[in-house]
Amino acid sequence: MSASHKEILKLAIPNIVSNISIPLLSTVDTILMGQLSALHLGAIGLGGMIFNFVYWNFGFLRMGTTGLTAQAYGAQDDCKLGVTLVRGMLLALLLAIIIFITQEWLLEVATWFFAVQDTHAPLITEYFTMRMWAAPATMLMYVFMGWFFGLQNAIYPMIITIIINIVNIIVSYLLVYEYGMEIRGVALGTVIAQYTGVLLCFVAVAYKYSRYIHLELIRAVSKISELVDFFKVNSNLFIRTVCLTFVFAYFYRESSIAGALALASNAILLQFVNWMSYGIDGFAYAAESMVGKYAGAKDDSNLIRSVKLSFLWGLILAVLYAAFYYIFYDQLLHLFSSDNDVFAFALQYKSWMVFFPIIAFACYIWDGIFIGLLAIREMRDSMIVALIVFLSLYHLVETADPLQGLWLAMFSFLIVRGLLLTLYWKNVTVR
Repeated sequence: MSASHKEILKLAIPNIVSNISIPLLSTVDTILMGQLSALHLGAIGLGGMIFNFVYWNFGFLRMGTTGLTAQAYGAQDDCKLGVTLVRGMLLALLLAIIIFITQEWLLEVATWFFAVQDTHAPLITEYFTMRMWAAPATMLMYVFMGWFFGLQNAIYPMIITIIINIVNIIVSYLLVYEYGMEIRGVALGTVIAQYTGVLLCFVAVAYKYSRYIHLELIRAVSKISELVDFFKVNSNLFIRTVCLTFVFAYFYRESSIAGALALASNAILLQFVNWMSYGIDGFAYAAESMVGKYAGAKDDSNLIRSVKLSFLWGLILAVLYAAFYYIFYDQLLHLFSSDNDVFAFALQYKSWMVFFPIIAFACYIWDGIFIGLLAIREMRDSMIVALIVFLSLYHLVETADPLQGLWLAMFSFLIVRGLLLTLYWKNVTVR
């Protein structure tokens, strides 16, 4: 079957639905805390960022699993499909154990890095400590979702993610308002939702993909040559993801230093960024699946067509996001906070939010394409350069207006990534 609009939409639409529901987890938490006080709003934003600073670094588990699985699917290598899942699960559990053991140290480092104020520290500690219990579930979810995407199945991730979010909303609301658990309630709600999702993933694999899981995989999983390739892909993705996480962590850190009002405002604005990111990533994930499949099948014509389709639909969605933020910006701010000072402060950043989707979409789509091709080294290098540009530009302009400078540096970070990956594209296709 040739790459077509129907194929990419079949993958992208479920991805968009499930991806947009992912930031709903933090969005609901933000709304629940925003109705309590500005202190709770800032704490949930910063606490979530500290938590994600740890977990986002392991998002490579999903990306690496998707690329490897999609290429195995295109090559019709059933054994490698099963091996990829089992290896990913073993690595996920190992990482979860390490995270859980080192959680106190991680919190201390994160608290120092983000310059957490004394007023926020107790609330953030409560939130972080409770959510750490979800470590095994979170790591395994990365692997399962990547595996399903690689198998060209976007329906299972969508259904599972929607159920996770429904559970999270209901449980968090009850724990916060019925049981008075406040910030611990939203954290526990997320933990319960994550384990619900993992259970559903196991059920899905047993129901539809059990043929890929058998005892012979035990020998295949331990093949040295394939293990080297597996860890090479994941280690480069890890470096790339650490750089990306650092940028957003640094963004939150500088917002925290600027004061409670700036932190609360940027906590809301980064929710807008999340909405856009996960929407555009729907087509990026579709690109991972399609490009990986055609790369594995060595079908160059359909590979190139899938790249063009991914960019076309990514641009269309970016324009729609920009229009949405332009029209409904004020109403969205009121949704997140009833604090008039926070509203007035965030209002001055409307232009950044309107143009963000247009500037950002290219590097998001390129990421999906390069993951499908397993061209991870180029992704890593472009991210390192973009990080250097981000930090350098911010420190050049921060004295004039630190918060406007943060958004300017963020835009430069996105532009550099997109340009470098465009330049790398020719070398990757030749290779």
